[in-house]
Amino acid sequence: MDYKKAGVDIEAGYRSVELMKEHIKKTMRPEVLGGIGGFAGAFDLKAIKDMEDPVLLSGTDGCGTKVKLAFLMDKHDTIGIDAVAMCVNDIACSGGEPLFFLDYIACGKNYPEKIAAIVGGVAEGCRQSGAALVGGETAEHPGLMPEDEYDLAGFAVGVAERKEMITGETIADGDVLVGVASTGVHSNGFSLVRKVFDMTKENLDTYYDELGKTLGEALLAPTRIYVRMLKSIKDAGIKVKGCSHITGGGFYENIPRMLPDGMRAVVKKDSYEIPPIFKLLQTKGAIEEEMMYNTFNMGIGMVLALDPKDVDRAIEAIKATGDVPYVIGEVKAGEKGVDVC
Repeated sequence: MDYKKAGVDIEAGYRSVELMKEHIKKTMRPEVLGGIGGFAGAFDLKAIKDMEDPVLLSGTDGCGTKVKLAFLMDKHDTIGIDAVAMCVNDIACSGGEPLFFLDYIACGKNYPEKIAAIVGGVAEGCRQSGAALVGGETAEHPGLMPEDEYDLAGFAVGVAERKEMITGETIADGDVLVGVASTGVHSNGFSLVRKVFDMTKENLDTYYDELGKTLGEALLAPTRIYVRMLKSIKDAGIKVKGCSHITGGGFYENIPRMLPDGMRAVVKKDSYEIPPIFKLLQTKGAIEEEMMYNTFNMGIGMVLALDPKDVDRAIEAIKATGDVPYVIGEVKAGEKGVDVC
C-alpha cells in the first residue's frame, strides 16, 4: 500500500504546480520575494512603511455552487476569476488596493490540466486587480469528494491610507447613488439558479435568443472586478462616500451596509435596463420581485454614494475603465435601509 493507492497522487500534484507556474508569473509585483513553491508567500512591506497611516484590509470568499456549472460544462478557466473578484472587490469597496492573493482548491482527484486551468483563471483575476498570486494549496480529498469535483476559495490582503478609506460615515441626505453594471449573476444566488433551471449539459448548451448566447455561457460569465474602476475615480480626485458590493443578499442586504444610521437609500428600478438573464430567471422560476432584489445583483455589481457635485466626473472616470454607470437613486434621511421602487 502507498499514498497513490490510497487515492492521493503526489506526482500529479507536482505536475499541477509545473503547469500553473506560467500563469502565476504573470501576476508578479516587485514586492513579491522568492519564487514559487516556498512554504509561505513573502511580500515586501517597504512601500507600505512609507505610507502616512496604512491600514491592512483582508477578504476571503469562494464561488459557492457556481462551480457546479463549471463541472457540467467542463469549463474551468474562468471560475478562478470569480474567486478573486469576490475577495478583491470587497477590499476595493473599502478603499483599499489589493496586494496579494492565495487560493485553495479541494478536489476529489488531482487532474493536473484541470487544476492548471483553474489557477489560470485565478491568475487572470489577479492580473485584472493588480494583486500578486503569492501562493496556494491544492488538496486531494479521495473518499470525501467525487473525483471529478472540486471547491475553490481564496484569501486576499490589501492596504489603504486610513484617511482614504471608504466608510460611509459622511453619507448625507441628497447624496446620489451610482450603480455600476455587473456582467451577469456573478457568484451569488446559484443555489436558487440551479433550482430554476434543469442543470444538465444539454440545457446549459441551449441557445436563448433573449440572451444572445447559451444559458451556460450567460450563467458562467465571470464576476466583474471593480478595482481599476474605483482607482480611476480616486485618481480623478473624487471622494467616494460609500460603496456597496452587491453580492449575496442583493440590494436589500448589501446597500444598507454602507449607510450610517439615519440614512436610507432609495433605488429606482426603472433607472437602468435589467439584463435578460434576470428576467429569464424570474419568469422561469416564478420568483417574486422582492426576492429577486433580495438574492441577485439584478445587473448592478456595485453601488456608490457620491456628493451630487461629483457625479458627472465620477461617471466619466467609470466609463474610462470600460465599466457602465447608471444614476440609480439617492440617499434620504430616514430609518437605515433601502427602498426599491
